[in-house]
Amino acid sequence: MIRLAVVSPCYNEEEILELSAGKLLELLDVMAAEGKVSSDSFILFVNDGSKDATWSIIERLHAKDSRVCGISLAHNVGHQNAIMAGMMTARDMVDCVVTIDADLQDDIKCIPQMVDLYAQGNEVVYGVKVSREADPVLKRYTAQAFYKLQESMGVQTVYNHADFRLMGKRALDGLAQFEERNIYLRGIIPLIGYKSATVDDVISNREAGESKYTLRKMLNLAFDGITSFSIRPIQIITITGTVMLILAFAMLIYVIVSRIMGHYVPGWSSLMLSVWFIGSVLTISIGVVGTYIGKMYMEIKRRPRYIVDQSLLPE
Repeated sequence: MIRLAVVSPCYNEEEILELSAGKLLELLDVMAAEGKVSSDSFILFVNDGSKDATWSIIERLHAKDSRVCGISLAHNVGHQNAIMAGMMTARDMVDCVVTIDADLQDDIKCIPQMVDLYAQGNEVVYGVKVSREADPVLKRYTAQAFYKLQESMGVQTVYNHADFRLMGKRALDGLAQFEERNIYLRGIIPLIGYKSATVDDVISNREAGESKYTLRKMLNLAFDGITSFSIRPIQIITITGTVMLILAFAMLIYVIVSRIMGHYVPGWSSLMLSVWFIGSVLTISIGVVGTYIGKMYMEIKRRPRYIVDQSLLPE
């Protein structure tokens, strides 16, 4: 019988946590009754340095039902690291793990389908968003633009997939071998290479509280994803430098022709265009190269991705 862990990262989720736990426990009961998962399957909430009552609610839920488990990280490490902490904690205790955000905007009805596909030999099952009508308009269009940008930059990801997925034990063991500190799971997991499948995920409205995934965090994740899995930004800089050289020759020809025609203002056009154009390109180039150097700096330090402060695990 398959033992399943549902891993859910939490940051200041006190308003929705009990509701989410109730729905997930009900789902586990139904799946156990149908023989899809074992009765000792459990939920693992990952408290990512919350400043509200999130952890105390997890403790209370665990005392009420031991299938509600949790780990509390020593400080906030971010969404991707929190998911990683939950998966690595659960991987030696279960056959497979499903990761889903605590707000349950992803369709939990997909989880039984994921387990069925895992039983058919798929080590990874991705939840792919087929409808984002519940998302705000800005988030909907920026997310879709981001997926297309990733593709153009050569980053291999599953289109319209976020972090709602099932991973089997073999896939989790494979993931553990990726030791980088700049984690972007949507890019790392397809690199594992095991057999995979997808299920249709229809996003629903959040029932309580507000999303903690702000536009700034989404943009940071997008930038991390591109710079962690593609060198194309640096290649673009090289191409830009070549274009600048061509423009410089064109400017030289323009200045010579203008002087011959008698319409030449000494120094102004060439100076202004050169200063602004070259200055902006150099600034952007330094920033992009600096980002890559900064990532190398963080990788060399080999600092831990997370530190677990407290644990409430199944017996």
